[in-house]
Amino acid sequence: MTSTETNAVPPETSRPLRLLLRLLGVIERVGNKLPHPFWLFVLMAGVVIVLSAVLDAVGVFAVSPADGERVEITSLLSRDGLHVMLGEAVDNFASFPPLALIVAVMLGVAVAERSGMLTALLRRTVTRVQPKYLTFALSLAGISASVASDAAYVVLVPLGALVFKAAGRSPILGLVVAYASIAAGYDASVFITAGDVLFAGITTSAAELVEPGHVVSPLANYFFTASSAIVLALVITAVTEFVLTRRAQSIEVDGDGVDEELGSMTLSDAERKGLRNAGWVLLGIVGVVAAALIPPGSPARGEDGGVLDSAVVTGIAVVLGLTFLLTGYVYGRTTGSLTRAREIPVAMAQGVRDLAPVIVLFFAASQFIAYFKWTNMGEVVAIRGAELLDHADVPTVVMFLGMLVAASVMGVLLTSGSALWTLIAPVFVPMFLLLNVPAETTLALYRIADSGTNLISPMSPYFAMALGFLQRYRKQAGIGTLMSLTLPIALSVLTAWTLLFLVWWGIGLPLGPGAPVR
Repeated sequence: MTSTETNAVPPETSRPLRLLLRLLGVIERVGNKLPHPFWLFVLMAGVVIVLSAVLDAVGVFAVSPADGERVEITSLLSRDGLHVMLGEAVDNFASFPPLALIVAVMLGVAVAERSGMLTALLRRTVTRVQPKYLTFALSLAGISASVASDAAYVVLVPLGALVFKAAGRSPILGLVVAYASIAAGYDASVFITAGDVLFAGITTSAAELVEPGHVVSPLANYFFTASSAIVLALVITAVTEFVLTRRAQSIEVDGDGVDEELGSMTLSDAERKGLRNAGWVLLGIVGVVAAALIPPGSPARGEDGGVLDSAVVTGIAVVLGLTFLLTGYVYGRTTGSLTRAREIPVAMAQGVRDLAPVIVLFFAASQFIAYFKWTNMGEVVAIRGAELLDHADVPTVVMFLGMLVAASVMGVLLTSGSALWTLIAPVFVPMFLLLNVPAETTLALYRIADSGTNLISPMSPYFAMALGFLQRYRKQAGIGTLMSLTLPIALSVLTAWTLLFLVWWGIGLPLGPGAPVR
């Protein structure tokens, strides 16, 4: 991105927006100076090593509210500490909860992606919709497109421009709706996604700092996120129709866009048949699971005959991975994109290769979490922080809003949702647990903060990608152009989602199956 593109601001941009754009420019420059998240975790681990020695030397401690026992900081610069850092480094990595979970899911997702099923599903969702429902359908598809991981941006953003143009509307508006819906709704979906599995693992690791054995299920926020997907789609539709439509009309289209690709966006007969067959397989899987769980005495249920502790729910990562694998393979066999069974492990291997950056990041993150836990720094910080908030008599809603603001600001600079949650979960999750706020509730709060700033962060590679697509329709478009179109959605989504959470929490509705109400 050139400096000209970075500073380009439409002449009609208001003064408050110009000030915001300058602020975002500063954020971009500061963010570019931050190290890679891998080195950020390495640096944080180094800080824990030094602090543990200093705090141990001065005798910092806390008193556990659970049993009244004294919790002291333990130095990593000791015989036992060196064993943790060197002798247990591999175990720290191997036992990091999100690692195995995300690999298990992505093995199946890789097959579905390699077969072309996920791409075809996104195209199918928005190309067969009546014009009056187009904005809502595109928005809901974008919000739920996180099931296709980052491929959603590559497929749905240009597709949004094309379907809007085909309907006689501004392609720029369709592009913005698709991009904003994916970015702002990435942590909300009507489906269970790999992100749910990843966040659950990170939250479990953080909760264990004060509640050993506490497990956060990937389904822990499902009721809330599925409902949020519908609400956010309605909000984005309203903002688009009542605000952005007028803004887009003032932006002249002077480029050819991606019109030559329109033909490729129409599903072939084989693709339609493939999706139909994959749908039958999905219904069959749902039927088998239901048949296994409904009978009261079924061996598939948990030890006490419960559904929530059944193998299906506790092993949801494997179930999800198998579902993607089977539906993807059937789609591939139908369309010819996967012709032999031997192609399945090849596709799975490609999925693991695509996970390589995440695995590298997890190695550093797992060491940081292990150090934080072994030194008792996490527990002491959580206890002291909880005591401070309790003594100050800070209302719970104010604590929630404080976390939302802090995480949102940090999210502008560190756009990897899993990296940021790994960094702050060991503080917020235990501290809120000690204040009787369930870990599942804290995770739901983080989802809002993580999504709220995604689409306006200049540090996001997908912001630059969306700008690139925009410039194919408007040659002189810059950050200011894209920001003027996405900012209303960002503010509306953050506000609406926060209000939805507060109402949900205030009523006492469960966030997901088995999740504590409060």
